[in-house]
Amino acid sequence: MTEQAEKPFLYVVVCAAGIAADVSKLITAAQERDWEVGVIATPVAVNGFFDTAAVQAQTGRPIRSAWRTPGDPRPFPPPDAVVVAPATFNTVNKWAAGLADTLAVATLCEAYGLGVPVAVLPCVADALAAHPAYRDSLVRLRGMGVRFGEPYSGEPDEDGTRPEFGWERALDLVERR
Repeated sequence: MTEQAEKPFLYVVVCAAGIAADVSKLITAAQERDWEVGVIATPVAVNGFFDTAAVQAQTGRPIRSAWRTPGDPRPFPPPDAVVVAPATFNTVNKWAAGLADTLAVATLCEAYGLGVPVAVLPCVADALAAHPAYRDSLVRLRGMGVRFGEPYSGEPDEDGTRPEFGWERALDLVERR
């Protein structure tokens, strides 16, 4: 009997944006594509931006938002890829600057050194996206090989409906060779 290969492991970094409430859509899509998933959330995101109990049940793993102590075992294996969705103005700018003050941003900074593919689905209001620091951060991150999906401002369309957030696009980006 041959042993099955382990599934690839995807880190999903969740930031504090209203659309984060639907992160289960990304997790479902990843699991359907045969990924194991672990969620790392910014400290603000874990406090009411998505259903943490439902996500823990869906992944079968704890949500990480704080560093473990040195004696604690690593709760996730090393990532084969990382998705940041939704990615906020704050996280994108801190990541590009190397300001690893949260586990989520430190994980993103470390991903570069690990050489794993990283995909980002930005969720940034148009007024913030116009800021020069944000534009500079996008240039720096793209230069590091980070793959970006279409920007999403969350602003309603002319008919009052909100456009769909492209959760699965993140998987397409990390799976691209």
